[in-house]
Amino acid sequence: MAYELAPVVVSSSELEQRLAPLYQKFRIPMGQLAALTGIRERRWWPLGHRLSDGAISAAQKALTETGLSASDLGAVVYTGVCRDQHEPATACRIAAALGVGRDSAIYDISNACLGVLSGILDIANRIELGQIRAGLVVSCESARDIVDVTIDRMLAEPTMQNFAQSLATLTGGSGAVAVLLTDGSFKLATERNHQLLGASQLTAPEHHQLCQWGLQEAGHRIYREFMRTDAVTLLKEGVELAKQTWQHFLGQREWLASQVDKVICHQVGAANRKQVLAALQIPEEKEFPTFAELGNMGTVSLPVSAAMAHDQGFLRPGDQVSFLGIGSGLNCMMLGLRW
Repeated sequence: MAYELAPVVVSSSELEQRLAPLYQKFRIPMGQLAALTGIRERRWWPLGHRLSDGAISAAQKALTETGLSASDLGAVVYTGVCRDQHEPATACRIAAALGVGRDSAIYDISNACLGVLSGILDIANRIELGQIRAGLVVSCESARDIVDVTIDRMLAEPTMQNFAQSLATLTGGSGAVAVLLTDGSFKLATERNHQLLGASQLTAPEHHQLCQWGLQEAGHRIYREFMRTDAVTLLKEGVELAKQTWQHFLGQREWLASQVDKVICHQVGAANRKQVLAALQIPEEKEFPTFAELGNMGTVSLPVSAAMAHDQGFLRPGDQVSFLGIGSGLNCMMLGLRW
């Protein structure tokens, strides 16, 4: 796993200063954004940054670190919510920049915050089927534009309902990641070799309306970006789905909960972390949080957190690790790995 963090640091207090008229109208004290979410700051790409550039940078790091050639890749899959354009697949520009061979599968996958995990499972299945020996999952997320649009709307429509539905959007951060999977036959020039053991996934699509990001009509042939989240219900239903998936995961792996040494969760905020870990009866010391400094980077959050946990010695060789992903949809996926 290799990653690229966006360079522009944006504090929660900076965002609140932009919302000062709304705060004053409803007598909201400054500091509430950090207090409610646990997020002090997040990172954004500079203006004009192209999403595929972040993914290319992370991908090049992954290839350099492992010593693999782009010609070894049987597939390149881009899995971000954010894309360069509707078509062609963002993966195409990334594959071209890397110099991937003509016999490689190149495409995008979309699955909200679970995109990278879905890509990992997709590449793993191709490897297990004997179709390829190695594949690369890449993603780059950018929160700058949607946060700017959301703040403009909050100021134009200053209601408490709008504030509540927009709060989750303000947690957005930016970053890029690349996850390289192989069949184990390559001699890699790195010690970051972790075995993917399997995955469990459950869904609750009846809750698809709880968190939405897209375009809405704002006039004749005029569309604007929007994001809205029913954070309270999303957390409630997400925790319930996570509990069911956790039991499914433990049963599938034939693990006891006590045999899971460490977990890496999708990064949302303080309340989400507390309730998910409590519901799954996982001690907080077994989890590695990054949201306080990086915010919610969507598909990028979980794998970047795992890579940082490795760099800081939190994840150690031999650890039995679970990646716990919950995304809009609702979808829940949990991966088992031997570090």
